[in-house]
Amino acid sequence: MKPHQSVFKDEAKLDINYVPRRLPHREKEQRLLREFFSFLLHFPGRMAQRVIITGDVGTGKTAVAQNFGAYITQEAKKTCKNLHYVHINCREYRGKLFLILQHLLSTFRPKFPKRGYSSEELLSTIIQVLDEDKAFLILALDEFDTFIEQEGSEAVYKLTRLQEMRAGQPQRLSIIGILRDLKPIERLDTSTKSTLQHNIIQLSRYPKIQLVDILNDRVAMAFEPSTIPEDVVDLVADLAVSESGNARFAIELLWRAGKYADAEDSDLVEPEYVRKAISSIAPVLRKSEIASLGFHEKLFLLGVARLFKESRRAYASLSEIEEVYAVVCEEFDEQPLSHIQLWKYVQLLSAMGIVKAEVTGAGIRGRSTRVSLSSVSASDLEKELITFVEKKER
Repeated sequence: MKPHQSVFKDEAKLDINYVPRRLPHREKEQRLLREFFSFLLHFPGRMAQRVIITGDVGTGKTAVAQNFGAYITQEAKKTCKNLHYVHINCREYRGKLFLILQHLLSTFRPKFPKRGYSSEELLSTIIQVLDEDKAFLILALDEFDTFIEQEGSEAVYKLTRLQEMRAGQPQRLSIIGILRDLKPIERLDTSTKSTLQHNIIQLSRYPKIQLVDILNDRVAMAFEPSTIPEDVVDLVADLAVSESGNARFAIELLWRAGKYADAEDSDLVEPEYVRKAISSIAPVLRKSEIASLGFHEKLFLLGVARLFKESRRAYASLSEIEEVYAVVCEEFDEQPLSHIQLWKYVQLLSAMGIVKAEVTGAGIRGRSTRVSLSSVSASDLEKELITFVEKKER
């Protein structure tokens, strides 16, 4: 028997730590970052730079910074400039200046003693090492808010104003601070705050159309050809929009859906695997909520579940769901309710987070309404509903 072939071509391309060479819809921010630090390629040592990158979770802050780091160090090598980019997540070091500096120093001097030095001495040693190596450093501090909250204004001031105590000497240390919003910076004292507010790059949330582009890029890199239908990418993008345009969430969801497909020896990542994946991350199906629905609401939802389970599609029109609902009513010897009542059911189930409905164009009898079962596995939902409706609870 021939072993099943995975839907993945290279799943590492979906890893949270993977930084692609191309970042769709972040070209403008990348160009700006390169402009801020262009002096390091032409006149290193003349000045130091401080830049803040801010934006919600999943807007590409880390990816933009790391992509830039790879670019500028590669460009520096072409002209034999000793330029380093070091990316440190402050949360990993509990926001402690001492631990951050200790790790930073170890990247240049791995055998340097780990005890017996204060933060000030470590900082001084780092500059000394850069002088000895005739090197320049861009230090990117990810989750910079953790550092600010833990250490306060004094530590931030020391780190950002260090070069001012080296008048007439090469400026070797530049800083990139990465954080969700500017509130932590606003709480710093005036002199410290002024050093960080000159160069700010604000990343906005990704709208759906941009998320689709990002996902299609990753699909091409990570999956075998023709294993990801277009409506699956559309569904994942819709779900990510509901998570504030979080591209990281979208990529993880796509990876999980691929894993469900492999687990069931499927050659295709179907919408149902996306629904199973989202249920595993943020389950929304609660028995108490299902139990609270009226009998016909349960019948209608059973029709939704069966349509998506059997059709293997991500989306359906309300009129298509009505037809399946009518079949379910016949099965349970019930008279179907009106279109207007069913539209109210869609609104209710949408508010509960079980379905999503959107108007896609003009039409009658719901033909303009597109419905998706976005956050619940169709098969799991069907099983749960059968338990309730067979009891004929009215």
